[in-house]
Amino acid sequence: MNIGEASRVSGVSAKMIRYYEEIGLIPPAPRRDSGYRDYAEADVHRLRFIRRARDLGFTVDQITELLGLWSDRSRASSKVRSLALSHVDELARKKKEIEAMISLLERLVRSCHGDDRPDCPILDELAADEAEPFGRPATGPQRFGQIGERKGAGRATRP
Repeated sequence: MNIGEASRVSGVSAKMIRYYEEIGLIPPAPRRDSGYRDYAEADVHRLRFIRRARDLGFTVDQITELLGLWSDRSRASSKVRSLALSHVDELARKKKEIEAMISLLERLVRSCHGDDRPDCPILDELAADEAEPFGRPATGPQRFGQIGERKGAGRATRP
């Protein structure tokens, strides 16, 4: 089948199929004389596996590992379980971060008058020299657009 058919049947966009080929998640499809890619049912099955893993939030690296385990019939299921448990822990950590962000935003929204006055606690928080770290250390990469603690004191003034 061509890439459009493989996309429709697998639920993975043609753009993502090309990307997965480029990064090696799926082997490059053989080409027809016309130059079009030609996908087999096994390719579609692999694409469905990848789509389902992405739906569960696994990273490309984790999916690569899962694909390797899936194709290794002598694998120990404990390796798969360990990978899944590690992912559950990461999702739980992200969930706590998101819940903390929601809580702070709800508090800021409650404190904002939402009227014609220019004072806005939401903007003040975003411009603060020191901001709440959302329940995690402020060092390291910032995720979810989060503002971590910064050095300095006091609140920033609006430009």
